Amino acid sequence: MRTGSRSWIDPRSRAALGMILPYVLHFLAFLAYPLVFSLLLVFHRWDVFTPMEWVGLANIARLLRDEWFLRAILNTIVFVSIHIPLQLVLALVFAMLLNANIRGRGFFRATYFLPVVVSGVVVSFVWLQIYSYESGILNQLLVKLGLPRLPWLTSRNLAMPSIALMATWKNVGLYIVLFLAGLQSIPQDLYEVAELDGANAWQKFRRITLPMLNPTVVLVIVLSTIGGFSLFIEPYMMTDGGPENSTLSAVLYIYRQAFDFYRMGYAATLGVAFALMILAVVLLQRRVAEAEHV
Repeated sequence: MRTGSRSWIDPRSRAALGMILPYVLHFLAFLAYPLVFSLLLVFHRWDVFTPMEWVGLANIARLLRDEWFLRAILNTIVFVSIHIPLQLVLALVFAMLLNANIRGRGFFRATYFLPVVVSGVVVSFVWLQIYSYESGILNQLLVKLGLPRLPWLTSRNLAMPSIALMATWKNVGLYIVLFLAGLQSIPQDLYEVAELDGANAWQKFRRITLPMLNPTVVLVIVLSTIGGFSLFIEPYMMTDGGPENSTLSAVLYIYRQAFDFYRMGYAATLGVAFALMILAVVLLQRRVAEAEHV
């Protein structure tokens, strides 16, 4: 006869709980707790060094009057408007080239992903040299072509497009991978049937490739939007928001409120409002994409 108390949970369930426990702890520590704490900060004034002070809706009222935050959002929208279309087109073109039987395909397949894994700080430092007015490779090239040098990062009109170009170069490899996966999932039978019907390359791209890639296009746009609105390292490292705040992104502005001025409550309010705005944009994109797909 067996004696002793039986465990209230069987060994298989204990093993399962052991496997999911790290993920639960990660979720609680890095997602749930920061989210709840940020929502709490929205209604407080806190400079880290003194206790939090309840201010009610004062942070939200201040947000509604903050012209600098509005300007930072507009700067970010300018960046996203350049970055997403450029990245989408380049990623699709390069993916189609890498999916075709071109010369040097192995080399390009081995190198296109390299910028994605390089630190954003390192990439920013390298592109600072490339954009240098006196010694940058771009201006050296313009001089050889008989063209004037361009103030890539010191011109109010050029600074944000220059940052968008650099960010596109850094991130396009990730989206090439997604498009390559999408292209390789398209049944080749469809192209063979189209060729028998006399379809040319453009017709095959328009009638087969693009419709079949629609889910991948939606995914790339959503990921690019989230990544684009999170713009921070590039303007922080390359321009510090200048010239004349033309590259002051929303995330950089929130960072300054939190860690330059120690307005943690107001920074949390900005962060929550900005996160809700991104969520609304992404949901709208999905709604439009699904409607067009139908």
